[in-house]
Amino acid sequence: MRKTLLLFIFSTLLSAANPIVYAALGDLLYNNAQSIKKLQAIPLYTSQTKIISDYLTKLEATKKMGFAIEMGDTSVDKKVYLQDLRALSKKNDAFVRSANTSFRQALENEDSTLFAQLVNSGLIDIKKHKNEILHYYYNHNEDMNITDVIDQCLGKDKRSVNSRKKGGQYARYKKRKEQEKIHRIRVQDAYDQAKLEKKLDAELRRKKREIQKEKEKSLFR
Repeated sequence: MRKTLLLFIFSTLLSAANPIVYAALGDLLYNNAQSIKKLQAIPLYTSQTKIISDYLTKLEATKKMGFAIEMGDTSVDKKVYLQDLRALSKKNDAFVRSANTSFRQALENEDSTLFAQLVNSGLIDIKKHKNEILHYYYNHNEDMNITDVIDQCLGKDKRSVNSRKKGGQYARYKKRKEQEKIHRIRVQDAYDQAKLEKKLDAELRRKKREIQKEKEKSLFR
């Protein structure tokens, strides 16, 4: 009976969010786990699939240690748990730095696929990079599947991006793009007109030369 009760308590703890022990450090790691796992689906991180998998396995084992400490399991050393958290924290930070470096490269190389994957991973600070994300999104690919992130950038409510297209930043962006398009058309029209006039002028001069030659020939007949 006691064993069954302990198993019930343990399973209840595992279903809880995170261990309370050293939560200030643990929460960051445990809450980032799914974001780091998403890196495995990004081709750029194919070579690191096993590294990520090993990290997540160790993180899960460490999380169980935290819950065991909460249950009062004296066989689990609290100091060892803290040491494991600190070691995992360094690896977590390395993954976050790598994701942010790749994010910067995606912007510079205009790699929309990588950009969307990283933004959706949860490892990029949306608030910090709000302007960069919106600028890239509006200027490269409106069809990228990052609407949830764009909603976060545009405001607290969760209306879809489509509803925002009627006004605000998107409206200003569309107006600017339309003006740029009109300007390009006018420049192209002016170029085509000048090219046509030059061609007609050359043709006119050619005909005048032919007529002049015919007149000169007639004088010697």
